Amino acid sequence: MRYENVSSFIVMDIVREAQKYEDTIHFEIGQPDLNPSLKVKKALQKAVEDNRFSYTESLGLIELRNKISTMYKKNYNVDIEPQRILLTPGTSGAFLIAYTLTLKYKQNLGLSDPSYPCYKNFANMLDINPCFMNIDKSSNYELTVEHLKKENIQALQISSPSNPTGNLYSKENLEQMISYCKEKDISFISDELYHGLTYEQNAHTALEFSDDVFVINGFSKYYCMPGMRLGWIVVPKNLSREAEKIAQNIFISAPTLSQYAAIEAFDDKYLSSIKNTFKERRDYLYDELSTIFEIDAKPDGAFYLWANISKYSDDSFAFAKELLENIHVATTPGIDFGSNKTNQYIRFAYTRDIEHMKEGIKRLKEYLSK
Repeated sequence: MRYENVSSFIVMDIVREAQKYEDTIHFEIGQPDLNPSLKVKKALQKAVEDNRFSYTESLGLIELRNKISTMYKKNYNVDIEPQRILLTPGTSGAFLIAYTLTLKYKQNLGLSDPSYPCYKNFANMLDINPCFMNIDKSSNYELTVEHLKKENIQALQISSPSNPTGNLYSKENLEQMISYCKEKDISFISDELYHGLTYEQNAHTALEFSDDVFVINGFSKYYCMPGMRLGWIVVPKNLSREAEKIAQNIFISAPTLSQYAAIEAFDDKYLSSIKNTFKERRDYLYDELSTIFEIDAKPDGAFYLWANISKYSDDSFAFAKELLENIHVATTPGIDFGSNKTNQYIRFAYTRDIEHMKEGIKRLKEYLSK
């Protein structure tokens, strides 16, 4: 059975357990507590009033795809035809499309360890082999061409900024890996969901270096619309129709109301305030956690800190469970993200305000000092 190789998404189990305590401090889930732009809410209300309850075409609303195309031109100076952009139910729908387009039965998908756990589970659902390559602070948690040379893979999946470490792939490394993958006929898939949430430098999209890559993004993180379940994928032009056919059969179309709301999500002034808020949270949490745990690196983007707990425990799952049960502080154990020394790490998400996090830090310091 395909489900036999599908592991639970541990962080979602922790979310459920954390609800047992009224005073839980939440560092576990990568879900912003900030609202989207007020323009999004007004657009959603108007869509409801206008009875926008029917399907859209499977590619998605052309008005929204045009907005996304404009964003790529403005932010990255790349021209992306709207026909290459397909709206999906969250980025999850986009990964299913990408893997179906790029891999055959039992072919190998290259992934970093640690990495977002759903990648491997989507692969297992599709009878694709997840092929893991260990990364650590020595390479800034980036995969490199040297990693790829040691593996026989037919597609590569990266994320930048990354979950769980918050690292950003450099322009030079991205360009080198994309060039290598093109030379070796390896499909290149880039998860760019946390673009916009970068703090000292801007992220580079894989589309700057090739039109033959698959780029995935969405509205859950930077745009603060996780419950709207809306993502997108940019595919090579020659596969646009094939992507559309897959979408027609898997989910018909992305949620219609969400698409109408997202048309107004590209509110630059408001998004700048979102970015600044998360930067302040990162700086606070990094400074505080650095006095408790070893932090391999200050995250370049996203909203996660990857904390080494080895001076307290060699079992991240048991340690996270202990913190939740004893002091009601919810974190995500590193083993959710792979097996490469992940028993020595837990992930903190800075998705709540600083006052909320201060209470969590206080509890952690008092508990661990004992």
